[in-house]
Amino acid sequence: MNKFLYWTPRILSILLILFLTLFSFDIFDMNLGFWGTILGLLIHNLPSIILSIIIYISWKHEIVGGIAFILSGLLYIIFGIKSGIAWYIALSWSLIIAGPAFLIGTLFFINWYKKQ
Repeated sequence: MNKFLYWTPRILSILLILFLTLFSFDIFDMNLGFWGTILGLLIHNLPSIILSIIIYISWKHEIVGGIAFILSGLLYIIFGIKSGIAWYIALSWSLIIAGPAFLIGTLFFINWYKKQ
């Protein structure tokens, strides 16, 4: 059980980052040229880059992963609701991304608690 609890949030967080990275591929449809495409990819992948840094830190310090993933899920919901779409539609869309982030954060917290 300990190995399962150790590896599950790490693997799920990598899968979540890969899923978020898939959304950046729409930049290739815009015909922005080389530097425009590079800048667009950088901007689109900023959340993935930040979460990758968080995973690197969380590998040894689970409390960081627990706090960061839960906060990132909350921020995603807040930005979704503030986007101007009806709040209930934005909330349902946001939970597709924020739900796994909450699960990953909770698993990091459980793993951290078990180590104490």
